[in-house]
Amino acid sequence: MSKAQREKIDAMLRAPRPAGPRSVEAIRAGFAELMATMIVPDGIRTTETELGGHRTLLVEPEGEARPGTILYFHGGSFVFGSPETALSLTGNLVARTGFRALSVDYRLAPEHPFPAAIEDTVSAYRALLEGGADPATVAFAGDSAGGGLTVTTCLAARAAGLPLPAAIVAFSPGLDATRTGESMDSKAGIDPLFTREGLEYTGSMYLAGADPAQELLSPAVYADLTGFPPMLLQVGTNEILLDDSTRLAERARDAGADVILDVVAGVPHVFQSFAGVLDEADEALDRAALFLTQRL
Repeated sequence: MSKAQREKIDAMLRAPRPAGPRSVEAIRAGFAELMATMIVPDGIRTTETELGGHRTLLVEPEGEARPGTILYFHGGSFVFGSPETALSLTGNLVARTGFRALSVDYRLAPEHPFPAAIEDTVSAYRALLEGGADPATVAFAGDSAGGGLTVTTCLAARAAGLPLPAAIVAFSPGLDATRTGESMDSKAGIDPLFTREGLEYTGSMYLAGADPAQELLSPAVYADLTGFPPMLLQVGTNEILLDDSTRLAERARDAGADVILDVVAGVPHVFQSFAGVLDEADEALDRAALFLTQRL
């Protein structure tokens, strides 16, 4: 809504960075530093726990939680990020819905390349079900790479014979490791955060030689979404990953799945992280919360 807000964030994301490829350690530290500046809402509490053998951050409302669980997958190109870097997102979803969230600290590349992240998110979901959770009360949510995991975890869970969750919310999801979306080129330079070269640098760490032309790496191109739960895909027009969402939405419609494609003008990748400083972020999170409360 505010042009000044959008311009300030765009300028911040375009701040000069060190030239050339950075080490994994430097990338991880830089991302953690950036995300530590995001506003975490009041009215939540966090507890470190485990789910499916993986460290997990439980995020709950301070009062009594409503029945329902958001299983959250953080972003970070499968190379960086953690439940802590996503706390502004999980915290805002919890504060707005009253549900609890479980944010999984899945294994990262290059130490643990594909399909380690999917194995971990599926094992977390399996543990949640084995602990007594009704899949009708569970939603998958995630941002960026974690947004992609909301879809690929469903694909892998279905292949394993597990019931699917009640809903999916994906913020700026990465859904195409083939990088064939038109927006990869049409939004080059408009996207203040990502370049094709940068995505290919971290992407190669996750792929580790795997063929990207498969549904668990490029669901926007190859996935069969028949029988999928209702999905909300939120993405900004300034993203080179824009067409990851638009093409997945088309595949979902073709498969008869219920999908809402929520495209917001003039905002960057995972703009929802800027809740409290960007009007569009707060409005998008309100829409995501409404979607979740209607389906759990």
